[in-house]
Amino acid sequence: MNTKLKIAPIKNMSLVDEVEIRVMQFIKENKLKSGDSIPKELEFAAALGVSRTVVREALLRLRTIGIIDSKKHKGMVLTQPDIIGNFEKAIKSNLLGEETLKDIFELRLILEMGMADLLFARKTEKDIEKLEKIVSNEEGLQRDSTIFTLDLEIAFHGKLYEISGNSTLKRFQDLLLPVFRYVHENMLQNAGNFQYSSGKFITHRDILNELIKGTPETFRIAMRQHLEPHFERVLNVVRSSG
Repeated sequence: MNTKLKIAPIKNMSLVDEVEIRVMQFIKENKLKSGDSIPKELEFAAALGVSRTVVREALLRLRTIGIIDSKKHKGMVLTQPDIIGNFEKAIKSNLLGEETLKDIFELRLILEMGMADLLFARKTEKDIEKLEKIVSNEEGLQRDSTIFTLDLEIAFHGKLYEISGNSTLKRFQDLLLPVFRYVHENMLQNAGNFQYSSGKFITHRDILNELIKGTPETFRIAMRQHLEPHFERVLNVVRSSG
């Protein structure tokens, strides 16, 4: 028979999935915030018409990601989730696919250009001295400045995240090792011969000089030019798949 049945598909959700969604809706609709108590398991079970076991499993999921916690004499309360902590667990699982790694790398490109104002507002002489040491070590070890080792790349850019003074940015950078490795292993072919729009490769030394003598805007431009091969690769992938 070629007749197509006009019937709604079965939702691909378990009862626990549905309870989890309903609990989150309850939190949002009641404008609850961190520190507020939520109903007990039995109350949720009665209101939703499900077993206490189903509710317990749904709440356990929320507890695992840090949205709720059990407090003595208060029962279950809402807590502020550790977003970076949850992200860290995913990163350390080594289960991230290539598309996810590429997306995270694109986020890194945006962050490193966007943190310029923070860097100029919070840099210190000690920070500059540390970057100078990193760059000097790099220059002493490498003849071809367009190809750099993974350790030196992490050291330089990691220090920039540290200078930003933003704890979330700093923790995010600490998780980027798999992303740095992904980029290092998937650089443009013949990266050393890449034709830069400025006519030359912008080195870590150039970026450091901008941080010392330039402005947030000139720093952003330098960082964009430094990362140009990666932008080119990302954008070419987007164009070719579009």
